[in-house]
Amino acid sequence: MITITVNGQERHVEAEEDTPLLWALREDLGLTGTKFGCGAGLCGACTVHVDGEAMRACQIPLNMAQGRSITTIEGLTPAQGLHAVQAAWVAAQVPQCGYCQPGMIMAVAGLLKSNPRPDAAAIRAGVTNLCRCGTYPRIAAAIAQLSSG
Repeated sequence: MITITVNGQERHVEAEEDTPLLWALREDLGLTGTKFGCGAGLCGACTVHVDGEAMRACQIPLNMAQGRSITTIEGLTPAQGLHAVQAAWVAAQVPQCGYCQPGMIMAVAGLLKSNPRPDAAAIRAGVTNLCRCGTYPRIAAAIAQLSSG
């Protein structure tokens, strides 16, 4: 039994300690907002915050998550309304298929937390998630809206 803190709640997971955090979140805890994309840490569909830093959940063994604070897309959304990044996504009409968007939103929220006014180079370096639908211009517009105000 491994104990992790997810979205502010202590949760118990019965899994091998090398199980990827992604699978514990989705399969054991039912938090399906975190998506499986590539399983190699390349696409970013599984991005969560670990101690406030955006990280790829498919690359984090469950035992490495112990004692750390994990935030998923479900925990990013406030009880009332939307997180600022989610609201900007709606305003810029970012999602097309939407599959990658939870991870993309988590990556952008992490970037803006550490750098509230990123330039284009900082955005490219900080948000390396992939979007198969190619909504990058709308993503850039949403980030620009967030970092300008």
